[in-house]
Amino acid sequence: MEKMNVKPAEGKLGVLCVGLGAVATTFMTGVLMTRKGLAKPVGSMTQYDKIRVGRGDAKKYLHYNEIVPMAKLDDIVFGAWDVYPANAYESAINCEVLREKDINPVKDELEKIVPMKAAFDRNYAKRLDGNNVKDCATRWDMVEQLREDIRKFKADNNCARIVVLWAASTEIYVPVCESVHGTLAALENAMKQDDREHIAPSMCYAYAALAEGAPFIMGAPNTTVDIPAMWEMAEQTKMPIAGKDFKTGQTLVKSGFAPIIGTRCLGLSGWFSTNILGNRDGLVLDEPANFHTKEVSKLSTLESILVPENQLDLYSDYYHKVCINYYPPRNDNKEGWDNIDIFGWMGYPMQIKINFLCRDSILAAPLCLDLVLLSDLAARAGRYGTQRFLSFFLKSPMHDYTEGEVPVNHLFQQYVMLKNALREMGGYEADEEID
Repeated sequence: MEKMNVKPAEGKLGVLCVGLGAVATTFMTGVLMTRKGLAKPVGSMTQYDKIRVGRGDAKKYLHYNEIVPMAKLDDIVFGAWDVYPANAYESAINCEVLREKDINPVKDELEKIVPMKAAFDRNYAKRLDGNNVKDCATRWDMVEQLREDIRKFKADNNCARIVVLWAASTEIYVPVCESVHGTLAALENAMKQDDREHIAPSMCYAYAALAEGAPFIMGAPNTTVDIPAMWEMAEQTKMPIAGKDFKTGQTLVKSGFAPIIGTRCLGLSGWFSTNILGNRDGLVLDEPANFHTKEVSKLSTLESILVPENQLDLYSDYYHKVCINYYPPRNDNKEGWDNIDIFGWMGYPMQIKINFLCRDSILAAPLCLDLVLLSDLAARAGRYGTQRFLSFFLKSPMHDYTEGEVPVNHLFQQYVMLKNALREMGGYEADEEID
């Protein structure tokens, strides 16, 4: 092992969640219960996965915290913003993801997590009508108020470091506008001019986080950090950012199953994906403008794995469709159906059908933990700007589309990237072998 160059994880780590709904409260409750020894953080790579380091007689398999210094769960302090004033306990009960008996042992701690007023614009999420909202004169004022929130939370809770995590609903789609999003100076000017058409509230959260020396994680498919101006901001502040949209259910399946088709050199005629979801996110996505943001994110996965230019006979003319339907009776229990039409030898057709009855927040919670801990690790390792190794956890890996870069959506290639980043930060040799 060579010399490791990562600052130790000393002091408290503040985790500020944008949104205190199903995902955030499930994440918080699970961490707090795990700290008490009353639950297991199943699904969390940082808590369970092992990586091989070394070769031959020197080969060994180590947990992440044995390779690099990771923040401990005991050092995490939670805070949040939300448009609704309910504390984390009340919200967890109302969301009905977890059973009350699995929430009550940490009731006292959850009740202390009272959301700060949210930076919110109802035009970006028309289905939400909460009144716990900041009064902001301009988008720049919104940024300044959020920066003050971060500073105050950090001081009040004696935190050494902060990570900001977007766990709120999907905003309406904001197309990239070169004159506004192309440079940091243009973005800042648009904020000061109160350009509400091109500057989403989520962009204000991201800017505020980076300005305050906090990594920012985008858990929804919003355009937020997927713009050159925000890449420039991350470079300037020397803070890490990643992709967007937690990779939980259907896209996780797609990024893992599509490589089977491609590796086996089978052809694809069509892939039809539909979902039913009944929680707050499903309600917001029932608005067409908000769904379009999600659609763009979900559609991008397949096209970068089964690439027509690489195999004209197999992938030159397939049909890919994604639907999300709001269905209240399911609440957080999302169901994803995939109908896959493939063809094989001599062009003969076959079908694959996948029905994933999952729990959206149960799958998202461990991703939140992993992204928080790994973003904090990246910051302490001096890694800033786009962290491609975190694409394993996200539907839309960030990539420099201005230079024609194609995102890596292949799950197993992403896993190699993740392992090698940890090896490198830990002073071990990187390699491409999957084991």
